[in-house]
Amino acid sequence: MNSTPNALQRLVHRFLMLKPVSALFPMTLHRADALLLRLTRGRYAFTGLVGLPIAQVTMTGARTGRPRTITLVGVPDDDRLALFATNFGQRQNPGWYYNLKAHPECQVLWHGKRGTFIAREIDGEDYEEYWRLGVSYYAGYEKYKLRAGRRIPVIVLEPKK
Repeated sequence: MNSTPNALQRLVHRFLMLKPVSALFPMTLHRADALLLRLTRGRYAFTGLVGLPIAQVTMTGARTGRPRTITLVGVPDDDRLALFATNFGQRQNPGWYYNLKAHPECQVLWHGKRGTFIAREIDGEDYEEYWRLGVSYYAGYEKYKLRAGRRIPVIVLEPKK
């Protein structure tokens, strides 16, 4: 299981959360991650290199019904993963959020292990607890929340029983 970022990684995070830098991510980061993952046979992604825990999530498209695979920051909590629909501080939720809401069952590749998970959006006390956990991994989530001007959904992926 990954631990929280070290001092150097937190310094890199401060750069990454700058508005002009993070404005590039919605259209580029998942493509760059996919390319590096393919080139390294699943060992490395840009997101993971900066100390953020990543998972490859394959879900069903909400409108198309087609499989979609995306690399996301997946903050570990025992056998669960928390996903934060920040969309890098954009005003709208990311597409993957709607995919998981429409089709909660997904495949997850995490630390070389593949499994079937069920996604559920959380709220209340659970939301606050997971939000704090997410911010402990990446303080930029707080900046994204302010920039977006919306409640950032948190999705928890739980192994299918």
